[in-house]
Amino acid sequence: MSQFNEDVEKQIVDDQVGSSHSQPTAVQEEGLQSVVHSDDGKYLWLGGRKYLKSDLVSAFGGTLQPGYAPPSVHKFANPAPLGLSAFALTTFVLSMINAGAMGVSTPNVVVGLAAFYGGLVQLLAGMWELALQNTFGAMALSSYGGFWMSYAAIFIPFFHIADAYEDEVELSNALGFYLLGWTIFTFMLMLCTMKSTVAFFLLFAFLDLTFLLLAVGHLAPSSGCVTAGGVFGVITAFIAWYNAAAGVFDEGNSYLTIKPIYLPKFGKKSN
Repeated sequence: MSQFNEDVEKQIVDDQVGSSHSQPTAVQEEGLQSVVHSDDGKYLWLGGRKYLKSDLVSAFGGTLQPGYAPPSVHKFANPAPLGLSAFALTTFVLSMINAGAMGVSTPNVVVGLAAFYGGLVQLLAGMWELALQNTFGAMALSSYGGFWMSYAAIFIPFFHIADAYEDEVELSNALGFYLLGWTIFTFMLMLCTMKSTVAFFLLFAFLDLTFLLLAVGHLAPSSGCVTAGGVFGVITAFIAWYNAAAGVFDEGNSYLTIKPIYLPKFGKKSN
């Protein structure tokens, strides 16, 4: 994906100028304002302005962009790989414990990761996404940063969250409600990735299944579902690392670059 040319006016064509290649075909796509394709397929009309398609940031897990969007005018580094890596490592450690790997069942070792790396660092990455005008990236990273910090608080005695429940069944049900809420939220985000890449979509699909299995495991309760949630969580962590690598590997620093594989588009209609 390329950046805007310094002379952006040369790449933005006034929508009043008509020609055989500039008349748009009304196709609503990508959920970004009014997105219309031109007849020659090289341009996209976003909010009444015409852009070269090659100059737009396309859906890509490495940038946490679920659809076409103009590159940000701010000259910041891409914070998505940082946020994805923070999410991946914290998810990996907790999921290994949930899966019962090596006989470890006490999750307290993840508290530090959840509070600082998966929590604070991911929240900061989300705020930087906000500065880069990436609404989806800011919402996803900031929210999951908040998830990890709130999860850490459950195990920190200072907050007296777990101590407030004298009944273990009530605590398990409360955690089930907590995880069920994150299941619903993740499903909503997953719907936003259905026009993006395979890896980007799978990240949220597997994360949603992870939350769902853990929620059922606490509400049922079922140790088998918790274990399955741990297995799916480990897979989710590796997919998150893959998306992070896609955003940081380039020809300048690696012999290996990751090319996006896009999901097929359905339901296109033209007037």
